[in-house]
Amino acid sequence: MEPRKDLLDIASLSLEEIEFVLKTAGPFKELFTKSIKKVPPLRGKTVLTLFYEPSTRTRSSFEIAAKRVSADVTNFTVGSSSVVKGESVLDTIDTLQAMKCDYVVVRHAAAGVPNMISKHTKASVVNAGDGFHAHPTQALLDAFTLRETFEDLTGKKILIVGDILHSRVARSVGQICEKLGMEIGVLGPGSLIPQARPKFMRKFYTYDEALAWKPDAIYLLRVQLERQNDQFFPSLNEYHKIYGLTEERFRQVEGEGTWVLHPGPVNRGVELGDDVMTYERTLINQQVENGIAVRMAVLYWLQPETN
Repeated sequence: MEPRKDLLDIASLSLEEIEFVLKTAGPFKELFTKSIKKVPPLRGKTVLTLFYEPSTRTRSSFEIAAKRVSADVTNFTVGSSSVVKGESVLDTIDTLQAMKCDYVVVRHAAAGVPNMISKHTKASVVNAGDGFHAHPTQALLDAFTLRETFEDLTGKKILIVGDILHSRVARSVGQICEKLGMEIGVLGPGSLIPQARPKFMRKFYTYDEALAWKPDAIYLLRVQLERQNDQFFPSLNEYHKIYGLTEERFRQVEGEGTWVLHPGPVNRGVELGDDVMTYERTLINQQVENGIAVRMAVLYWLQPETN
C-alpha cells in the first residue's frame, strides 16, 4: 500500500487503505500484548502532539503508540505556550517546523484546522479530532474492534445513540462502518439528529423501535455538554431515561447478546448504568487497547515529506 502524507478524515480513505491499516494493526497488537513492548520502525523520528482541546485517552494513546514504534515524543502544551499570548496556529506551526518534527498529531475545536496545518508543513499530520468534523483514528480503532468481534462486518447492524449533531465520532464511525458493509442506525433527541445526515444513517425515534431492528452492536456516544451552547434536552436525568442504556434496556440488550461500545470517557448514569461496564460484551476497554495498535499502524503507514 502506498503511504500517505496525512490522515485527516475517513471520507478520503479508500477501502483498500482502511483494510491496510486494520491488517497492519493486528501484528502490532500481538507484539505489545505479549513480551515485545517496542519495535524500531520510527527510530530517530519525532512525533509532536499539539492539542488545543483537553484530552486524556487520545493524547496518551498516541504518545504510547509513538514510543512503541521507537519515535521520540514531544508534547506541546498550549496553555503554557505563546498561543495564550495570541500566537496564531500557523505561527506555531512555523516555529515547530523549524524544529524538524516528522509527525504532528493535532486536536482543535475548529473544523478544518488539521487540513490547514497539513498544507503548511512537511510533517505528516494526523487529525486527532477537529470540531464536529472528523476523528479518523477513533473510527479506525472502532472498526478494528468490531472486526475482532465479528470478523466479517458485511450486513452487520450498528446503532449509534446520542448526540449525532455535535459528534465527530459519529460522523467518522458512520463513514467507516458504511465502507465496511455495515448497516447504520441512529437514535437520539430530535434536536441532536441532523436533518442533513447521510442517507446510509437510518433514523429511529424510540429505543423500542431501534432494538426491534436487532442491532448487532450499540455505540453509545458521550453527551458533549461542552459543545452545546443551547439546551438540547431537559436534563441529564431525562436523557438517561429516554436515550440511556438503563438497567431495563440493558437486560434486553444482554438477552439479545448485543455488543456495546463507547468512545469514552463514560458519563455513568447518563449514557449507561454501572451494570453495562461489567457486561461481558462491553468492548470499551478493548477499544482503548486497540487504539494503541491502530495508532501504531497509522504512524507506521504515513510518510512525511523530505525536509
